Amino acid sequence: MPENAAVHVIDDDEAVRHSLSFLFESAGLAVRTYDSAEAFLGVAAQLRAGCVLTDVRMPGMDGLALQRRLRDIGLRLPVIVMTGHGDVPIAVQALKAGAADFIEKPFDDEVLLAAVRAALDADRRIREREAEAEELAARLASLTPRERQVLERLVAGQPNKAIAYDLGASPRTIEVHRARVMEKMGARSLSELVRMALRAGVAAEADPPRDTPRD
Repeated sequence: MPENAAVHVIDDDEAVRHSLSFLFESAGLAVRTYDSAEAFLGVAAQLRAGCVLTDVRMPGMDGLALQRRLRDIGLRLPVIVMTGHGDVPIAVQALKAGAADFIEKPFDDEVLLAAVRAALDADRRIREREAEAEELAARLASLTPRERQVLERLVAGQPNKAIAYDLGASPRTIEVHRARVMEKMGARSLSELVRMALRAGVAAEADPPRDTPRD
């Protein structure tokens, strides 16, 4: 879990905040508490990892309004809402709006911890995928225009001789470009290279132009 990942508890009841803070700290989880949605929004823009645990019914901005606001500002931390027994319809609204889960008060500590850990794991996986996408984009950006052309044709399944014919180069030159592409992309095999390229959104060159520049 990233060093700055924490459970952000939002509840206007001080006793609840204290109890949840103790629970999460005892379980080895970082926790921050806020007495209102407005207080949390004051720092939300700086957050990049963790999850949000918020009460639904609070003075001022309630949990559903907070959830909408977080979506509006682009904060994608998983949100878990805490509800009373009579608030199931509200909890359903929260789920439809993208909440990760809802917990009914009074809640079982282990059930709550399981929900929070699941939310933190989901957030971690999202961050890992984003980091991988950024790394792949950086590797793609390091390719020369000719190397990018070679990569697109490899994704299309073309052999070296066909790529050489399309690009007006020798097969040996294409082999050199291909080796450089493999090195820059950090691929250990052609199949791995193709999978990486597809994940990065590289489109296969189906009908390449014949007037491309020579090497």
